[in-house]
Amino acid sequence: MKISFIIYRYVFKEMISPFVINLIFFTFVFLMVEMLKVVNMVVNYNVGVFTVLIMLAYFTPYFLTYIIPMSIMIAVLLTFLRLSGDNEIIALKTSGISIYELLPPVMLFCLLGCLLTLFMTIYAMPWGRLSFKKLTYKVVSSNLEIGFKERTFNDSFEDVVLYVNKIDPNAKELHDIFIEDKRTQNIISTVVAPKGKLFSEPDKYVYHLLLYNGVIYQVDVKNRSTNYINFETYEVRLDIKQEASRLEQGMKHRKEMSLVELWNYLSNSTRRDNEYYNTLMELHKKFSIPIACFALGLLAVPLGIQSGYTKKSFGLVLGMVFFLIYYLLLTAGLVFGETGACPPVIGMWFPNIVMGALGLYLLIKTANERQFRIGPIANLLKGIKSRLCRR
Repeated sequence: MKISFIIYRYVFKEMISPFVINLIFFTFVFLMVEMLKVVNMVVNYNVGVFTVLIMLAYFTPYFLTYIIPMSIMIAVLLTFLRLSGDNEIIALKTSGISIYELLPPVMLFCLLGCLLTLFMTIYAMPWGRLSFKKLTYKVVSSNLEIGFKERTFNDSFEDVVLYVNKIDPNAKELHDIFIEDKRTQNIISTVVAPKGKLFSEPDKYVYHLLLYNGVIYQVDVKNRSTNYINFETYEVRLDIKQEASRLEQGMKHRKEMSLVELWNYLSNSTRRDNEYYNTLMELHKKFSIPIACFALGLLAVPLGIQSGYTKKSFGLVLGMVFFLIYYLLLTAGLVFGETGACPPVIGMWFPNIVMGALGLYLLIKTANERQFRIGPIANLLKGIKSRLCRR
């Protein structure tokens, strides 16, 4: 019993270091993807660095929801890859300890990862998304030009669609502007102007877009008539008060809801439309992703042992490849589940079943000292690497 405890503690401690390193590394990588937006907001829109850092902090739980299971898998894989490469697995087998007896520390490690991911999906991610939304709205309400994107149709305002070809954030000037306005009953107004300026009244949640030397095309849907007006200056009022009141009333998107709120919505829903299936998928996702820690961790044990003769870099790439497969299955399940093409429970849990079953099958083969062919995977990855290097 004492020897087993020593081995358990040794294996468990070996997994901590690669887990922490991978967690920090992949979090940094994901955050770097957002750095271009951060630099753009700080340099062009004069948003404070501290405010931007808070926004990134609010968004971090979303990254961690996927990074933690991936780091768990890679940590287990690298640990057993090292144990196998240093012949420690053979030494343990010689002393009468089977592969199955090494599973308790792995499962405990996966349990901790599962609980941490569960905290992210149930508490941190909904809180982070809602806080991010509120802070973003607060920033946009004082710097509306942040909400505008070049060459993008913006439908943030009710019954108004806005397209801007070019934005000068310093002068608050917009160039090549297209606006479709349906706020007047039975009248569709299309405004085209080469230039405009943006003025704001943040306290009133009202913004004014002053356009120069443009044309207004109007269609009367009821009378089936059209006319157009040339103008030198024309002012368009953009009111975002409704969105402000929506936030103040606590209306939430399904990704911002707690478990109780999701359950109440599903219980009270009488329609089986896309919104219902999307919400049901969100509920299942809060549990299926944390449970993936067990499926991926179990798969990593035989992969690490059988890959012991390879380099650690191969083990890292191998772990990322299998996590990518898991993520692709998860994405496919989301697509089919949200449209109702398959039951949400199947779409959301199928990736865990596949990875868990594969891990159990390979573990049994490894425990019975039967080799499975990892060579083709290694050759495939080497071929991809060589092609990328040639480019």
